[in-house]
Amino acid sequence: MKRATPWTPSAEQQALWPSISGNTINGVGEGAVRRPSPIYWHAPDATPHGRLQLWFYGRMTPRVMAARQERQAIIDEPLAPLGDAPVERSPAEWSRFVKAAALAAGADAVGIAEVQPEWVYEGHEVTQRYAIVLCVAHDWEALRTAPEDTAAAEVIRQYGRGLKAAKGLASAIRREGHDAVPQGGPMAYPMLMLPAAIAAGLGELGKHGSLINPSLGSNLRLACVLTDLPLVPDAPIAFGADDFCARCQACTNACPPAAITPEKQLVRGVRRWYVDFDRCLPFFNEHQGCGICLSVCPWNHPGVAPNLLQKLARRREREYAAAAPIADATAAD
Repeated sequence: MKRATPWTPSAEQQALWPSISGNTINGVGEGAVRRPSPIYWHAPDATPHGRLQLWFYGRMTPRVMAARQERQAIIDEPLAPLGDAPVERSPAEWSRFVKAAALAAGADAVGIAEVQPEWVYEGHEVTQRYAIVLCVAHDWEALRTAPEDTAAAEVIRQYGRGLKAAKGLASAIRREGHDAVPQGGPMAYPMLMLPAAIAAGLGELGKHGSLINPSLGSNLRLACVLTDLPLVPDAPIAFGADDFCARCQACTNACPPAAITPEKQLVRGVRRWYVDFDRCLPFFNEHQGCGICLSVCPWNHPGVAPNLLQKLARRREREYAAAAPIADATAAD
C-alpha cells in the first residue's frame, strides 16, 4: 500500500494547540515506569488540550450527535442495588460467574486482570483489586468507511454497547451482594483499559495502538468492571500479532498525518508501539474521529484472522525447528 497523501491541520485548530507536546505528557522517551497523565477524554478544564476537546465537540455532525445521545441514555441507566446478603463463592467459581454474566450482557470477549498502579491516571484512584475487561466488536461495514462520520458514529455506538455490557455485568455482581464499578469509553479515567486487556489475555498491542484479539482482530472497543470479588486472573497471550505488526506497514502507510511509526518507542519505561499524539489528534478532531488504521488492518477483514493465526503458528514452528539444532549443539558444548 502506498503512503497516504500528506495532510496538514487547519489554522483554526492549530491556533488552539497548547505549548506542551502531547507526546511529552504521554511520557515518550522516559525511562522510568510511572502512572499516565490525563491528556484527552478527561475533564476539558483539567488538561492542556481541553480547548481542542471542546472544539471537537462543537464540530459533531447530526449522525455523530445521534450516536452520542444513544450512549448518554446508557450512561444514565442506573445500576442494580446491592443485594442484602453477599454470596460466597471460590475464586474459580466467581471467575466463571463473571465471564458468563459478561457474555450474557453483550460482551464479545472477556478476561480478568489484577489492577496495577501504573494503569491508574494521576489524580485518580482505583481501590478495587481486579478489572474484568470486555471487548465489543464494531460493525465492519460501518467501520470500513473511516474516516467518514458513519465510522465515527459506529465507534460511539460500540462505546455505548461496551458500557451497557459493563453495567449489566456490574449489576449482576451487585445483585450477588458485592460492589462493582463499570468503566466505558471514550472517557479515559480512572484507568487505562488497554494494558488491562493485554494482561487479561485478550490480545496483543498493535502498531496502530489498539488491541489485536485473535478472533476479533482490532475491530473492537473496550469496557471494564472494577471489583474486589475474589477472582482468578487470566494470563497474557502471544499469538504472533506483535511480530506481524513489525513486518506489516498497512496502517503506517495509510495514516494521513503519518502518526504511526514503523518502530517501537520508549514510553514511561516500556518499549512498545506508540502512535504520535501530536500528529494523530488534529486529523482525528477534524474528521469526527478516524479509524483509518483499523479499516486497513489485515486482522479486521472478515475471515482473515483465522488464516493469519494459522500462518503465524506455522512460522513459529519453522523458527522453533530451525533454532532447535543450534540449541542442542550449544548444550553439547
